[in-house]
Amino acid sequence: MQFIDQAEIEVQAGDGGDGIVAFRREKYVPAGGPSGGNGGRGGSVILVADPNLQTLLDFRFQHVIKAEHGAKGGPNNRTGASGADRLVRVPCGTVVSNAQTGEILGDLTHREDQLLVARGGKGGMGNAHFLSNRNRAPHKFTEGKPGEHVRLRLELKLIAEVGIVGLPNAGKSTLISVVSSARPKVADYPFTTLQPNLGVVPHPLGDGVVFADIPGLIEGAHLGVGLGHEFLRHVERTRVLIHLVDGTAADPVKDYQTIQQELRAYGHGLTEKPQILVLNKIDALAPQEIAERSQGLSTAAATSVLAISAIAKQGLDPLLQRVWEQLSLERQPSGTVEFGLISGNSVH
Repeated sequence: MQFIDQAEIEVQAGDGGDGIVAFRREKYVPAGGPSGGNGGRGGSVILVADPNLQTLLDFRFQHVIKAEHGAKGGPNNRTGASGADRLVRVPCGTVVSNAQTGEILGDLTHREDQLLVARGGKGGMGNAHFLSNRNRAPHKFTEGKPGEHVRLRLELKLIAEVGIVGLPNAGKSTLISVVSSARPKVADYPFTTLQPNLGVVPHPLGDGVVFADIPGLIEGAHLGVGLGHEFLRHVERTRVLIHLVDGTAADPVKDYQTIQQELRAYGHGLTEKPQILVLNKIDALAPQEIAERSQGLSTAAATSVLAISAIAKQGLDPLLQRVWEQLSLERQPSGTVEFGLISGNSVH
């Protein structure tokens, strides 16, 4: 499956139906009077968060989405049928903005969250609406209002509590494959990972925690160099970052500083997130080398360093224990509403 995390679409709500001019023409009913009904409301376009979707691939082939128009009013004061709303399913984690103004309209993060993005037009008035003491036989009606037309930008930001970052070939895919059931492609050359990988890691308390393996960053990633610029957005939602450094690299401290610079340059509060610094591939190092490289990283980062080997499954329990401890500090009660988003099935 191709991973698509950005898309632009046009949404067109339905137009309201026109009112009509009609008069009662029934036998034995003198001076029947006006009986033209109002038009129906046009359908609205509503985005719905669906946890079963993983990418925005569907919108690569469907650029225009329309809701149904309202029906015209009928005689005998019959109101036209309202147009059906168009429910459009998007992955959880989709940020919706106006493509022309850049205004963020909503953030669909939870199952079945709904966001009204284009409101249907009101139906027009039939001539029965204009009956008055002065005008007993109005021939006036109004047309239905057009539905809203908006060009939207959809941006998918993966919802994961733990993000794994590092230079290409630091061992991120290997780590997520051994701590979860995810099976990403793994090889000993750069840029094996061309899209983010998600894995669910069992928590000691019985709940699963989603880890995200973010494709390798390189120097200049925030400027669009390499692959990282396309995927840094997926780090924004994480609560904790695991910064993985290749212990066999020529200069692990420089590698660490490169990633930190890219996180700072990208902004969005990434450097403010708690980071767990990890030296990987210790199975290929002598004990003295492990001590020296860990100390160098610890001094440069002013924090402690965990030494592991993902491929040999060494040091993983202390790493996960540190993750659980950090998550317990970072987790906050949920239930907040963002950008006027409506949870559940009601739309305002």
